[in-house]
Amino acid sequence: MEKLVEFLAKSLVENPDAVEVSQRSYRDRVVVRLAVDPEDTGRVIGKGGRVANAIRTVMRVAAANDGRDATLKIL
Repeated sequence: MEKLVEFLAKSLVENPDAVEVSQRSYRDRVVVRLAVDPEDTGRVIGKGGRVANAIRTVMRVAAANDGRDATLKIL
């Protein structure tokens, strides 16, 4: 899950070196935290949150294949 979010985020931002992804697992839930350069935050969130919602959807599908639930937090 962590590598998936990292790949998607690095594809979207102007400064891919500033992308930091961490993951924590709680029983059947995975929480992925994404931190990007402040100038790239808008690119990751997108207009009206569309890009962030698309990333969350892809994450949920990947997590469902593992029988887990996933949450994305953008910092």
